Amino acid sequence: MYLDKENSIAKSNYNRWFVPIAALSIHLCIGQIYAFSVFNKPLTKIIGITEQVPDDWKLTELGWIFTIAIFFLGASAAVLGKWVEHVGPRQTMLYAAICFSSGFLVSAFGIYSHQLWLLYLGSGVLGGIGLGLGYISPVSTLIKWFPDRPGMATGMAIMGFGGGAMIASPLSVHLMEFYASDTSAGVMETFITMGLIYLVMMLFGSFIVRIPAEGWKPKGYDPKTTKKNKLITTHHVLVDKAVKTPQFWLLFMVLGLNVSAGIGVLSQASVMIQEMFSVESVGSELAVTARDAAIFVGLLSLFNMLGRFIWSSLSDYLGRKTTYAIFFTLGIILYVLIPFTGRMGSVLLFTVAFSIIISMYGGGFATIPAYLKDMFGNKQIGAIHGRLLLAWSMAAIIGPVTINYLREYQIETLHMPSADVYNLTMYLMAGLLFIGLLCNLFIKPVDAKYHDDK
Repeated sequence: MYLDKENSIAKSNYNRWFVPIAALSIHLCIGQIYAFSVFNKPLTKIIGITEQVPDDWKLTELGWIFTIAIFFLGASAAVLGKWVEHVGPRQTMLYAAICFSSGFLVSAFGIYSHQLWLLYLGSGVLGGIGLGLGYISPVSTLIKWFPDRPGMATGMAIMGFGGGAMIASPLSVHLMEFYASDTSAGVMETFITMGLIYLVMMLFGSFIVRIPAEGWKPKGYDPKTTKKNKLITTHHVLVDKAVKTPQFWLLFMVLGLNVSAGIGVLSQASVMIQEMFSVESVGSELAVTARDAAIFVGLLSLFNMLGRFIWSSLSDYLGRKTTYAIFFTLGIILYVLIPFTGRMGSVLLFTVAFSIIISMYGGGFATIPAYLKDMFGNKQIGAIHGRLLLAWSMAAIIGPVTINYLREYQIETLHMPSADVYNLTMYLMAGLLFIGLLCNLFIKPVDAKYHDDK
């Protein structure tokens, strides 16, 4: 059967640089989830069209779509990780394409019938499963094709996930404006169009991907002579043993805390910058418009994408532990400074600070698979990576929910100006990064009793 793993083994003349193209065709699509915040305000006006009416959905209700999607990303990657290793990337990417694109179509019907649970099912559950399958399969495959540069390899794949919003954000805004009318906000039609576009692109990736033959190595590569520090093992740990090591759970916390601090911002990036720099807080001349906010979301996506490639490539030289220490230390400083940029009314400083933060957020995602490969070997790296992505599910709840409900509580109960409601959140995120810094410091090589070198 064409989809069988055995039929996707590369021939001797296959160029391994085709694999990053396949990975990018998947990750540039599923990375759309980072631009989902551009739909939030239009979705609150599905009935009212030009303004929100009582029967329209609330922003807090819509915020759960992103949270559900990321939760199911981590859950599906964890549960199906061993299956992904068994069936191979071609079949996995095909199912990812079907789930992710059908999620858009189900959500479109939910908008048409004004049933919020269908958006939870479509963009949340189905889209989230597509995210999980699409996320781990090319990462695992690239690590096996590039054992000589695992940080760079994972950066190539995962930068597409970070850069997906850079394409999706302006495309979504343009399509909604194109489809908008007196009777429609244009969101339903946009979902249908994007679902079909992503289906074609993801199917392309699944058709061109290949896996290396057993025992294949890049020319001149010898893992024993290229070992650079004591944290890089030449042994292998299977997934069921890996989850019993303290190193796995320390890395779980490292990823989860780094993600929690960034994902909340990304989930509400468009709304946040408009509220922190509204007409009431900075005046009409400096106020951020919806189109400005879309540009901001796209810029964050650019830094998210570049950070994934640059930081993960640097980690091949700096080491993974040092790279994460930089993420946490610099991140703490920047989060503490964010409220001051709002008080100064400086959109520029706010944008620069968050661009750096999001570059490290993305860099953390791209560096973690190489960190896992260093600690556990690459025999079952896809399955181990899948289990670790449960940390992403945890972060999907902590980050967005913290920002959404703290915002609502401070506005409705404490009657705070919308420009000030994010200050406390920034300090909480800095605290999470401090805990992550401590977890990273305690990581050491895996005990030999967990090795499996058969």
